[in-house]
Amino acid sequence: MILRIGTRGSRLALAQSEWVRERVEARHQGVRVELVRIKTRGDKILDTPLSLVGGKGLFVKEIEESLLRGEVDAAVHSMKDVPTELPEGLGLRVFPEREDPRDVLVSARGERFEDLCLGARLGTSSLRRGAQLLHRRPDLEVRSIRGNVETRLKKPASGEVDAIVLAAAGLRRLGLEEKATQVFPPAELLPAMGQGALGVEMRLDDRATWERFRFLNHEATELRVRAERALLGRLEGGCQVPIAGHAILEGDSLFLEGLVAELDGSALIADEATGPAAHPEEIGIRLADSLLAAGAGEILQRVYGGTVSHP
Repeated sequence: MILRIGTRGSRLALAQSEWVRERVEARHQGVRVELVRIKTRGDKILDTPLSLVGGKGLFVKEIEESLLRGEVDAAVHSMKDVPTELPEGLGLRVFPEREDPRDVLVSARGERFEDLCLGARLGTSSLRRGAQLLHRRPDLEVRSIRGNVETRLKKPASGEVDAIVLAAAGLRRLGLEEKATQVFPPAELLPAMGQGALGVEMRLDDRATWERFRFLNHEATELRVRAERALLGRLEGGCQVPIAGHAILEGDSLFLEGLVAELDGSALIADEATGPAAHPEEIGIRLADSLLAAGAGEILQRVYGGTVSHP
């Protein structure tokens, strides 16, 4: 039996899909998994900040279309890239165990964040990261950078920026974790919803494929990601807005933190919610409503309206 996994062509995306491929083939004798590289719109537009490209699903739409046409049987996504609304007929059926969800700093001279010089140039592809770090250090010059992990790692070394911030999970999956100068705990830099987690998307009526992938599902990861995505969905946010959310599972309880920030870091609205882990979506929705009541809606209106430019 041959199963085809649709994946982006970056080294990180291929490493993630290869991780899944190896485990499926090891689990099921007689099953061969092929990786099918698919170029997404987000991969093609490299000279514009993601926040200005517009639209949701920049890194998944073309892969989902291939799924719907039956050209691939499953897709492996970074969950922070997946919109909360999926095309009819598709579903996220498997959530492998989550990698490190935190963000890391990579600086040119090994400085920690608090030691960066006044007015230091900080590179990031994320409005979420930029807004939170500007809230702590309004003196920084935040520059939008694009490209794969390897391309971004070259920016500090070349002198284009003094430091960059990116996901710890990407470095770890590529075996580059030693490049990190500093790891930010969620209390200092709240991660993106789904950061560090993978999701396997497939056609809902394809039980045979699901049967071969389902052993990879990690219940704790699924519950945490479902809560975070419910928060994101209620706020009607995409992957490139200044929204953050991070869930922790403690026994039968789930603890969720969330925030919405002004792009320039001048204001930050944060809150938390706790509830039974069996009902993760309820916790996410409740937290979103609390943030909206505290003024998050007005911030998001300004972001979506384009009245505040990218830092």
